[in-house]
Amino acid sequence: MNTLEKLTATGELHVVLTGADGQVKTDVVVPNLVVATGLNFIVSRMKDAAATVMSHMTLGTGTTPAADGDTSVETEIVGARTALTSTTVATNQITYVASFAAGVGTGAVTESGILNATSGGAMLCRTVFPVVNKQAGDSMTVTWTVTVN
Repeated sequence: MNTLEKLTATGELHVVLTGADGQVKTDVVVPNLVVATGLNFIVSRMKDAAATVMSHMTLGTGTTPAADGDTSVETEIVGARTALTSTTVATNQITYVASFAAGVGTGAVTESGILNATSGGAMLCRTVFPVVNKQAGDSMTVTWTVTVN
């Protein structure tokens, strides 16, 4: 009997908002969508290293649910795209971490994405989540884990 195998990529986003006083204000975990451009990126990296690696994460205020055809977040917060602070690989998983310091990405944050450029670029993942109100003195750490099965 022939068994059909299907490669899937799924993810999870962990958002921690910390106030200026060092106290955790919000700690949320939500699933995410690996979009079509992200799946194409994964496949292209299997062929060669021509595609630029994922290097940035961004925050936004869009509320439209993530969709397979997304190529960017809906409403990126100006100045919120930041370089990843770490990327680690484990069995079938890659974890990206970005830190958004006080004054960066301030606002009613409702979406995030992983991209491979300081502007534009290919998007790997996008997710929309309940509002996280990031005030000017708050910092935010976003940990994004993508699992390929």
